[in-house]
Amino acid sequence: MKRIREAAESKGMALDFVRRGGKHDIYRVGSFQFPIGRHSDIPELTARKTIKEVEGL
Repeated sequence: MKRIREAAESKGMALDFVRRGGKHDIYRVGSFQFPIGRHSDIPELTARKTIKEVEGL
């Protein structure tokens, strides 16, 4: 989450919590909305994909 937040801030945007889902929380950066599982660790591939998408905004 820290790396996703840093990527958002580098674009001048904020990482916003939207709502709780079944086993995921929904976050938003600008108009990009994405789920993050409520686990102790986010899988590396999921984190990389999300960071890339946020950096591309």
